[in-house]
Amino acid sequence: MALAGGVVVGLDNGGTANNATVLDAAGGFLVDRLVEVPSRVQEGPDVAVEALVHAMENVLAVTGTARDLVRCVGLDSPGPASATGVISSKGSTNFNQPAWRGFDFRGALEDRLGIPVVYNNDGNAAALYAHFVHFGSDAVAHSSVSVIVGTGLGGGVIEAGAVVKGAAGMAGELGHVYIPMEGLLAEGQPIPLCNCGFSGDAESVASLTGIEKNLLPYWLGRFPDHELNAAESMAKAARFVRGYGERGDEMALRIFEQQAMALGRLFTIAANFTDPSAYFVGGGVVEAAPEFRDWFLAEVRKHTIFRAEQERVATFALASDLDMAGARGAAVAALEALRTGAL
Repeated sequence: MALAGGVVVGLDNGGTANNATVLDAAGGFLVDRLVEVPSRVQEGPDVAVEALVHAMENVLAVTGTARDLVRCVGLDSPGPASATGVISSKGSTNFNQPAWRGFDFRGALEDRLGIPVVYNNDGNAAALYAHFVHFGSDAVAHSSVSVIVGTGLGGGVIEAGAVVKGAAGMAGELGHVYIPMEGLLAEGQPIPLCNCGFSGDAESVASLTGIEKNLLPYWLGRFPDHELNAAESMAKAARFVRGYGERGDEMALRIFEQQAMALGRLFTIAANFTDPSAYFVGGGVVEAAPEFRDWFLAEVRKHTIFRAEQERVATFALASDLDMAGARGAAVAALEALRTGAL
């Protein structure tokens, strides 16, 4: 299907809001800000699909774009879901009602709109956007690995400008890759546990949840006079750690050193498994004070082990525009599907 002067719409489905964008045939986004409406996912699949329809209609109105110009829609949502957008049979945090289990989210939206819908999980969409922002028109000639540090650890693997999804759609779940803990953990520090049930995976260290559940409880015990010991809860204390890190607090820097080492070890695995052209780091650290942000990226790089040949060609960079990355990555995926005839 050709774009033929039309547009594609990107829809980023979240736990509370849907963000939408419009991308034209020349690769230009028609909106440079968040355009959000409530996602209503907690009200079940039927309501959530209608909320996505509303999100599309709303962004078309905002950009003054006619509905009949939309050739394809890109959809992303949190996982776990299959490569074709079927929500896990076990559900997930965002999709916890029984009606969501095994629900064909992509197919339902496509049937409702009567327009082809291309699906990616939110980590893959953000990774795709980071890739295209960095490489531009040369994107299809390169590969990349992205990690997005947030409540969990998301990310994605891009090869020749396309998302690597895997047979079941679970490729690129970088947060749940086991990483070596020897030399990363301090003396007496327990093996970190992940919400997924794994122990010692990347997310158990490099995520806000990892700070709350694993890192902060240990380090507060080593810094008994630290102000965060008086916090109302560990969850609230964890949200303040980055601010302390920006101010050079010793305990906070210990925590972020461990996170950076975990990401470096994850990238080392990627270097030996996919040998990508670029390594992107995104998440809250991108929004941090420049000095702290640059220090953190340098720490990740320091703990990534390359061969000499890789050292000469590998690029390290920060992923930007993360509040819009999901919708924009979803739109890029839809545009590429049209251009390559994948629909």
